Amino acid sequence: MDITADLLTDVSADALYAVVSNLATYPQWLDIVSRAEPVEPVDSDGGPAWSIDLRGQIGPLRRSKRLRMVRTVGESPTAIRFERREHDGRAHSPWVLAGAISPVGEATRVQMSLHYGGTLWIPLLDRVLRDEIERSRPRLVAAARAD
Repeated sequence: MDITADLLTDVSADALYAVVSNLATYPQWLDIVSRAEPVEPVDSDGGPAWSIDLRGQIGPLRRSKRLRMVRTVGESPTAIRFERREHDGRAHSPWVLAGAISPVGEATRVQMSLHYGGTLWIPLLDRVLRDEIERSRPRLVAAARAD
């Protein structure tokens, strides 16, 4: 599964980067992230790490997933990348969240791309995620303005 979303706003690149580069802010503006807490990084991580709880609901069905994510790229204020890095000795499906922030005239564009390499994704989840992305846009802008 691969999904990409764009946002064009008058908020500065620095303010947007401060929010999207720190997974601990995501529960404030993205409802599918119910918890995001910093965890101690391991030497091989190469960046800060978070324990993330994702949750989703389709009708009466609820699913949740806990991921350990590491920021592997942090180029302020233009690029970020988070990758799933578990240290439990088991094989896990890849999750990658990448972001690019760039000026467009007097505005700023944020483009976020999510890749999930597992087999548990179903087409209906695309719709749920896209709807959540739409709802999160004004909350992301508000969080960046408040920062």
